[in-house]
Amino acid sequence: MRQIKLPHVPSDVETRKSDLMTDLWYKGKETKIIQDKQEQRIQMKNIVIFGAPGSGKGTQSDLLIEHYGLGHISTGDVLRNEIKNGTELGKTAQGFIDNGQLIPDDLMVSILAKKYDEFGRGHKGVIFDGFPRTIPQAEALKAMLNERGDKVAAMIELDVPEDELMKRLILRGQQSGRADDNEETIKKRLVVYHSQTQPLIEWYKQEGLHHHIDGLGTFERIFADIQKVIDNL
Repeated sequence: MRQIKLPHVPSDVETRKSDLMTDLWYKGKETKIIQDKQEQRIQMKNIVIFGAPGSGKGTQSDLLIEHYGLGHISTGDVLRNEIKNGTELGKTAQGFIDNGQLIPDDLMVSILAKKYDEFGRGHKGVIFDGFPRTIPQAEALKAMLNERGDKVAAMIELDVPEDELMKRLILRGQQSGRADDNEETIKKRLVVYHSQTQPLIEWYKQEGLHHHIDGLGTFERIFADIQKVIDNL
């Protein structure tokens, strides 16, 4: 008599084992996704580049963008673009400017937040250039990033002696023809920097994010020092 092989019907034990393996597979996938997100957060390096006018922030920002693939948010550039494009934020900012008023911190943070969000969630980090300039602005920036699950990884201070700053800015004025790069105006800008902006150094020290860089020397050596900071974050 020919034997007919019946299809295998899994036992209760085998079914439970199969279900367990499936659950473990899905849990493993979920864990991997969480780990990937956490790793992405760790790798994201938002940098505040900080220094007096003429300290070399622009040059070093360009090198950081090229080397690390970071985004760049320059307060002045972003503000001008919003006004030029006639956005609601730009129109509001223009209203303050037309009335000779400073742009409120909350409006400036909203403008920067819009630009920050344009980089998407997978970006490697952003350089904040020209912002913050006061402690309330630093607190507002911290809050804005916290809302997105992000943070500032480091504040990098380019420290240059005042006499060298004067030389650099006067030379820049001669080369570019910028009317605001004359000795009298430069002195006023440095007074504003020291009185309003320098206290941020102490604030970022308390946050454990301050990194001092000697800004006097070749841009290659300065960049190498910045690299050491960023690579160890």
